[in-house]
Amino acid sequence: MSVFPNAQNFRVDKMRLNVLNTPDNRIDGWKMLLKNVASNALDDSRARFDAPKCDEDTRVEVTKELMDWIQDCEAPQRLLCMTGAAGAGKSALQQTIAEGCSGSNTLGSAFFFSAGDPTRNNLSRVVPTIACQLGLHNPALRDAISKVIEHSPLIFEKKIKIQMDMLVVTPFKRLCASGELDRNTFPHAILIDGLDECCGEENQAELLSTIKHCLLDNDLPFRVFIASRPEWAIRSALHSEPEGYLYQLAYHIPLSDKYDATGDIRRYLWTNLQDIGRRSHDRRAQSQWPTKEDIEKLVAAASGQFIYAATVVKYVSERHGSPVDRLGAIINWTPEGGQQTRPLELLDVLYRNILSNTKELYEAVDTNRGRDFLSLVRAHQINSDCRMGGIRDGARNFDEIISLEEGGHQVLFSDLHSLVFVRQHQGQT
Repeated sequence: MSVFPNAQNFRVDKMRLNVLNTPDNRIDGWKMLLKNVASNALDDSRARFDAPKCDEDTRVEVTKELMDWIQDCEAPQRLLCMTGAAGAGKSALQQTIAEGCSGSNTLGSAFFFSAGDPTRNNLSRVVPTIACQLGLHNPALRDAISKVIEHSPLIFEKKIKIQMDMLVVTPFKRLCASGELDRNTFPHAILIDGLDECCGEENQAELLSTIKHCLLDNDLPFRVFIASRPEWAIRSALHSEPEGYLYQLAYHIPLSDKYDATGDIRRYLWTNLQDIGRRSHDRRAQSQWPTKEDIEKLVAAASGQFIYAATVVKYVSERHGSPVDRLGAIINWTPEGGQQTRPLELLDVLYRNILSNTKELYEAVDTNRGRDFLSLVRAHQINSDCRMGGIRDGARNFDEIISLEEGGHQVLFSDLHSLVFVRQHQGQT
């Protein structure tokens, strides 16, 4: 005998009646979707105020290549993966592309991962965020997505492959077939930045697999642009042998290798530092500052990494103190200098976090040997720099010298591809 005969969609919790539906006895699917969206991950989110983007006269070549690929809907490869070292400017390029696509009405959705933000450093909100943005472009699609959620309110607890199929693929295909949605005019660019910022290699791999099986294997118009450091998940998926299931499907741009950013970094520094000088109250900064010698020292120190130049500009632009003195502190600063000021502290934090995470991963699987990760990396660096008796051994031979198993250097550097360039064909790092 039921206490509430024929009742639906409520629960009794400590003798309180909590209604889960709307006044008209319907679950509101769209409201449920909004509660599972990562608003901080949007390209125009206020949480990403002053997000990095490319200056108008920088990264012109690669920006054009990216936009051309997005706009060429007839090109066979519907997935573009751009990899690059930490600080190579991937997020700035993604933001630039997002704004360009938004202006041309081709931006379907964007998701910017961030390791420090719990709403966008995991997979739980990725598909709802993508589905929400797509639904906002078409009322019929929005209604279809809402109905899916109303019929399956536990969908947000399911695997992301199921979420993507139910919230994006199936409704989109059905509306195209019924003529309620024109696939040829629908905003088709899906941008995903910072895949490496998603916690857990297995989660990064799961998202790549979901994109492949749900978006690429189906007849959909979407073109997906992913940017990431070259960490294990994306590196193994793009590799030609043996498990690289995206190798034939993806257009791969290795940012650090393919494009020399030196000229762009030089222009960026000149433009921004001169602008800071013009606005400064320090007369020294208002004429013939910075010097050409200053710029060239900074360009050399940047080593092709935009994050170095951006950090310099941010530090010099601080209102407290003179930009001339601040720039001098950067140029003359050395880790051994004992100075209290740390003008490149943000850069130190980035690289320290990468090294720390990699050290933990390596030593976690190397517990029986008790080897120190940083000591092994340092030993390989010294050998690569020809400092050991003036003779540089190949990495394979050097593994034997420091008692690493065969191929040990590959394991050692497997999670450091965002910082270290590994010349596999020469067997050196």
